[in-house]
Amino acid sequence: MRIKESLYHSFTKLYTPLYTGRGWGWVFLFFIPLASSAQFNTDRLLTIGRSALYYEDYVLSIQYFNQAITAKPYLYEPWFYRAIAKYYLDDFAGSERDCSEAIQRNPYVTNLYELRGLTRINQEKFSEAVDDYSRALKYAPENLGLWHNRVLCHIQNKEYEKALLELDTIQRRWSQYAKAYALRADVYMQMKDTTQAFEALNKSIDIDPYDGQTWAARSIIYLSREEWDSAVVQLDKAIHLMPRHANYHINRALARVHTNNLRGAMADYDMALDLEPNNFLGHYNRGLLRAQVGDDNRAITDFDFVLRLEPDNMLALFNRAVLLENTGDLKGAIRDYSKVIDEFPNFWLGLESRAACYRKMGMNKQAEADELTVYKARLFKHLYGTQPRMDPDKIRKRSDADVEKYNQLVMEDEQESEHEYANDYRGHVQNHRVDMEFQPMMLLSYEPQRSEVSRYTAYDTYVEKMNRQLKGRQVYITTQNSGMDDRRTASYFSLIDSLTQAIEGAKTEKKASDLLLQRAIAFTMIQNYDGAIDDLSTYLQIDSASVLALWQRAFCQMRINRFQASQGTNVQLQNASVQGDLTHALELHPHSPWLLYNRATQAALNQDYERAIADYTAALEHEPMLAEAYYNRGLCLIYMKRQEEGLQDLGKAGELGLYTAYSLIKKNKKQKTE
Repeated sequence: MRIKESLYHSFTKLYTPLYTGRGWGWVFLFFIPLASSAQFNTDRLLTIGRSALYYEDYVLSIQYFNQAITAKPYLYEPWFYRAIAKYYLDDFAGSERDCSEAIQRNPYVTNLYELRGLTRINQEKFSEAVDDYSRALKYAPENLGLWHNRVLCHIQNKEYEKALLELDTIQRRWSQYAKAYALRADVYMQMKDTTQAFEALNKSIDIDPYDGQTWAARSIIYLSREEWDSAVVQLDKAIHLMPRHANYHINRALARVHTNNLRGAMADYDMALDLEPNNFLGHYNRGLLRAQVGDDNRAITDFDFVLRLEPDNMLALFNRAVLLENTGDLKGAIRDYSKVIDEFPNFWLGLESRAACYRKMGMNKQAEADELTVYKARLFKHLYGTQPRMDPDKIRKRSDADVEKYNQLVMEDEQESEHEYANDYRGHVQNHRVDMEFQPMMLLSYEPQRSEVSRYTAYDTYVEKMNRQLKGRQVYITTQNSGMDDRRTASYFSLIDSLTQAIEGAKTEKKASDLLLQRAIAFTMIQNYDGAIDDLSTYLQIDSASVLALWQRAFCQMRINRFQASQGTNVQLQNASVQGDLTHALELHPHSPWLLYNRATQAALNQDYERAIADYTAALEHEPMLAEAYYNRGLCLIYMKRQEEGLQDLGKAGELGLYTAYSLIKKNKKQKTE
């Protein structure tokens, strides 16, 4: 995410333990509970909130920004960051309101108008979005993304002349901006001028031949002209560049059917539905294709799915009825035929088909009634000719509900070029992480590991000893530290308040230190990593041999480092402190698979794959059921070009319940084949 404003300032410490000469006296110079946010350090709240944004814990980040707004409602930053969090949660109306509040407080920040424009686009308020981009361009006239989005808004508003004029301006300023020609082509397509659209797309490809959307846009022109072979060539290019786009596979399947490449068409429908399982066109057309090749049972499953999406789709219902009749389910066929006939009483083929089913079931009276209806109709109309099961030379639009076209492939009403709005916010906050991402480090948590498939519980003697001493909340070892709802977040804020009161009233150093460790874990739960590190550092001044404190401090520091690195900060020294804590902890607890795993993960994140593999291997010697270690070691091996070994490790991770490994195996095998 591109956020220009820097909100880092020197942090005010939550508290300072004083040395009195007779040991540590627990005198707190400054501690205000988080719930009392009006007096809390706002800069720190903003930093913690932004860190939660980075780790995609949007609900938690909103809690911090709420506190900052309550403390200093005149600042624009907390309103802006809360707007970003709401945007990620698809609360576009709420995000727009927060942007408006931020603009009232500081109307000179371009990002505010940019984000509000995106929220309005998502609400189809294109005219209002144009206003936002126009205001933003007053302050940032060289921001190409703003020009790009304003053109797209004009296209959505069907203001084609305005769009063309702005494209003239863009092309004068940025003559090698390929997307401007693609946008121009889109305008011409909307104006039904395919000749100029084709010329603009050719120019766009000349400048940037690696934009899959441009090849796909050119395929639309060939599809509209029914030049199927040429459409396939364009879509081959588009899919090579953007292989995970379901609609490209749907369109290529349509073109392949018309070139009699049924096997290729089926493969495209399968891939499209693998990428987008709820794709209507994919299921409907694959069902027709399966019916054509006699795969009736699997065709029925496709139409079952279509009818779950659209229960009143009479064409899908009739197709399923035909297939049910073919497979001997006459009652089911009659049920579906009857629903279609109720909707279209003059659909003679439906009446004839139902009559045939009645005959097969010995229900001659009902069959004769249907046959008589058809016979009477034919006295007044021309003879009704039967149609083939599928006519691959005809295509109907999706909105065309003519039941006579039940056996025609379907395409969208309008095949439009797809353009993305220039957007620094959509997708992952952490600058669009790649799919091949390491599993996170282990931490001490009050929440057990959540998994739908695995009941595996990590065990450690030090953690078990702590749990025996604690009264109430138990501590678990987990890799998860995000995604809490409002209720659980509020419970941890309340826990921190109660622990703070207990610390202030503690009569002994031992009692206070135990409470400090508990509060550090609670701070970790709400991603206040600085607060957790403060508590852990104080605890380690009392007990420098605490494995758990070293472990948790390393985790918290690593989370801070990753966030700060994403903002462009050099964190080399901080990474060294993480490694130091983990190494010290391992000297005290040398056979801990969790500490070995954490040190390996830190090395992997720093691209020191050899050292990471050594530590992962050592961790697995002590804990062979640690799926995350297999997963991460597999990724390290793949990054080192040891593909086969890496895939074996990923397979083992999947076997142990980390099923995301299987999608990576499939992806890597596909890339290797290509």
